Amino acid sequence: MTAPSALPERLAAYGLPGLFDVHVHFLPPNIQAAVWRQFDEAGPKIGRAWPIRYRGTIEERVEQLRGFGVRRFTSLPYAHKPGVAGYLNDWAAEFSTQYPDCLRSATFYPEPGVEDYVAAAIDAGVQVFKIHTQVGEFLLDDPLLDLAWDAIAEAAVPVVTHVGSGPVGNVFTGPEHLRRLLVRQPDVPVVVAHLGAPEFAEFLDLAETYEHTRLDTTMVFTDFLASFPDELLPRVGQLGDKILYGSDFPTIPYDYEHQFDSLARLLGRAPGLDDDWLRKVCWGNAAGLFSDQPV
Repeated sequence: MTAPSALPERLAAYGLPGLFDVHVHFLPPNIQAAVWRQFDEAGPKIGRAWPIRYRGTIEERVEQLRGFGVRRFTSLPYAHKPGVAGYLNDWAAEFSTQYPDCLRSATFYPEPGVEDYVAAAIDAGVQVFKIHTQVGEFLLDDPLLDLAWDAIAEAAVPVVTHVGSGPVGNVFTGPEHLRRLLVRQPDVPVVVAHLGAPEFAEFLDLAETYEHTRLDTTMVFTDFLASFPDELLPRVGQLGDKILYGSDFPTIPYDYEHQFDSLARLLGRAPGLDDDWLRKVCWGNAAGLFSDQPV
């Protein structure tokens, strides 16, 4: 049996009711196994050894999160090709019914009819979408997505978007196609995953420019991804209202607590990086974005 985590006590010491983790993945078992094989093989879109820390059953992983003090989380399915989004969305909807501390999550892909199933997901109460342009190999401003983006902006449903060029870039990553989308549709509520790694400065620019563009902390500042430039830390402190806590659980190569530790050790390193910043990042910002409140 895994020893109880000390993280909940440490969260309480900062005045946190727990963690609101906006970047957690739960996938259908067959899809999850396929994803993990890519990581085990350090495939072409992974690019490095990536030992997965948490491989238990779905039930075990949910209980692990709760044991870490995570009170709200996501499932974040992402479509890697046409024709799979509906299956993933149905599975994720059932998952959030079974585990109500999970936000109802969904995905979409540039394909005929995408605007219809995105609208259906919104009508059914989806709380967050996830897309991954590196894996799915598409651009955010693909014309097939125009009507879907319009519906998402109108409904104000956040979209966690892996668009940075890490871990391995391709022609479908980088800030430019997000910039083009935001010029056309500035009200799309985008959450840029991994703080946009490695194009940190460019994605900070977009978050500073567009009211509804945010960033998540997933894997950033950890020892595994220790490439964040010190000169950008003041901007991270200034953007404290627009940064959300994310972990990438369960497919992480270190203990879950390390993500929180990596944020806590930023405190005092630049103006704005204080206890209040940590409370907003780890709970308050997501609680406000998803209209959730501590109980």
